[in-house]
Amino acid sequence: MSPASSTAVAPQPDAGTAPPHDDAPNQFALLRQRRFAPFFWTQFAGAANDNLFKFAFTVMVTYQLSVSWLQPAMAGLVIGALFILPFLLFSATSGQMADKYDKRAMIVWVKRLEIGIMALAALGFFFKSVPVLLLCTFLMGLHSTVFGPVKFAYLPFHLGERELTGGNGMVEMGTFVAILLGNVVGGLIVAVPEIGAHHVGFACVLLALAGRVAAQFIPPTPATDPQLVINWNPVSETWRNLKLAHRQVAVFRSLLGISWMWFFGAVFLANFPAFAKEVLHGDEQVASLLLVVFSVGIGIGSLLCERLSHRHVEIGLVPLGAIGMTVFAIDLYFASRGLAPSTGYTLASFVAQPAHWRVMADLALLALFAGLYSVPMYALIQMRAQPTHRARIIAANNILNALFMIASSVIAGLLLKAGVTIPQIFLAVGLANAVVAGYIFLLVPEYLLRFVAWVASRLVYRYQVTGDEQIPGDGPAVVVANHVSFVDAVLLMAASPRPIRFIMDHRIFRVPVLGWLFRLAKAIPIAPQKEDPATYQRAFDEAAQVLREGDLLGIFPEGGITRDGQLQPFKGGVVKILEQARADGLSVPVMPMALTNLWGSFFSRIEKDGAMTRPFRRGMFSRVGLNVGAPVPAGQATPELLQARVSELLAR
Repeated sequence: MSPASSTAVAPQPDAGTAPPHDDAPNQFALLRQRRFAPFFWTQFAGAANDNLFKFAFTVMVTYQLSVSWLQPAMAGLVIGALFILPFLLFSATSGQMADKYDKRAMIVWVKRLEIGIMALAALGFFFKSVPVLLLCTFLMGLHSTVFGPVKFAYLPFHLGERELTGGNGMVEMGTFVAILLGNVVGGLIVAVPEIGAHHVGFACVLLALAGRVAAQFIPPTPATDPQLVINWNPVSETWRNLKLAHRQVAVFRSLLGISWMWFFGAVFLANFPAFAKEVLHGDEQVASLLLVVFSVGIGIGSLLCERLSHRHVEIGLVPLGAIGMTVFAIDLYFASRGLAPSTGYTLASFVAQPAHWRVMADLALLALFAGLYSVPMYALIQMRAQPTHRARIIAANNILNALFMIASSVIAGLLLKAGVTIPQIFLAVGLANAVVAGYIFLLVPEYLLRFVAWVASRLVYRYQVTGDEQIPGDGPAVVVANHVSFVDAVLLMAASPRPIRFIMDHRIFRVPVLGWLFRLAKAIPIAPQKEDPATYQRAFDEAAQVLREGDLLGIFPEGGITRDGQLQPFKGGVVKILEQARADGLSVPVMPMALTNLWGSFFSRIEKDGAMTRPFRRGMFSRVGLNVGAPVPAGQATPELLQARVSELLAR
């Protein structure tokens, strides 16, 4: 497993550059479309070839050859290190090339390179030349290093916002299936007596040719920064790209979050063979079973992202994934304690033991939640990174991933030498994941806020949104909605793929929990002008700054939560906001939205009971909705017109 074997999670199409297309009805439908299918199979063939080659080479050196200068115990480490080394040396240059040149041309060039490398590898397998195969290992690492940033830069151009999660979930699922098949097929072929190594060479060349054929059908994808002058110094370029990412705190912290996931996953994958042998008392087939279970879990988690996110890029799934990763890593420690000693389980006898099913369930669920964690986190990076620098920032992330994976191997090795058991290492990593994830979510509260919004809209309520495709993907806009309950802002956040900064009555910040949540969301308190003129003016100043920064501003023009369930007259604050935007040279559309069926729920006000007094007033999972209307140009956005539009949306 390597940084290049991870999937890309695509951002929004670049404004003004992405070709028009219809949304696919679901993620599987993308496999029938040229803009996705050839890329998917190119990626699949490359990941399968990487792992078929590496695993077959490792098995051959470990079991079939006697090489004095490469001991069997070190073969896997050396091969893995040689494969990762190009990520450290060439990722910065690869990222620049992915931004400078046409993405299809880059992919075709990389696939041609792969054919040449695999032809050389076939000779290495034929003559059982370890030096030649070590060279090919390094070159295949180079191939993956160049392909990685291109892959991340390709998808945003061809997938719409509603397709991003599903499309990239498909890529991640396909990547892990390819990794699994590559390892299994490589091991089976190389084990064939006398001719196995020859057949491995043929298989590698055939997979390279298949990838090249698939790449031929990839549609053109123009360069995002064709005037870029390449900096050939990888150290200075990597540092420059990290500084670019650091300008946006959410992007930079997410880079670290993804690298931590690679640290976490590498600990488990690297220790599967020893865990199977020393803890589970199983043979090589048991170790392979653990890899299968882990890969299936990742694939299922990746595919679930589209379902759980309702076809949006939903970073609220990241905390859910982190929680699951910690819970099942810890339970894996307890599940592997006290297992009955055995002289050695075969695959059949291992599966026949009920205690082992808990171990496999923990691994599968741990991997599933890792899929929920990784897909949306890549999405945030790619949506927020500048399109002209996206591939370079991802290239810097690949370097960080490689460094974190190397660090995980070193730390795990030191712990093992110190007498720490493998289950104890799993426990330590699970606990560390909770600390690291909590730290990241506090630094980037948007993850936590989106998680709260996701829970509220999926578990507290049955939430249905219509017209959400009207929400602009970029640029400033004002969101206006009716005000029915104390969680209106949370539900609006759940419907928007972008953060919304809300202007809210200053009194709501006194409400326990909700007040803390809205402060975390950087909501803007406002008070009546007669009551507190300083707070009133400061709210409009902050609102103007939100729009100048190109973000979404949310307001409730009624001025307070309805007490009778009816839409109240809209006040003129929105006009003042738009006038200031025009003075700043901005043309800001207004998005009318209507929250439906919230009146009478736990968080709404009712004359007899008040809000938040009877938890199950309408039962559990009550149905609520949001209708999003067409944007209203700033010049037409009067309070009366906006109230009429929201009223029409309520009547739907």
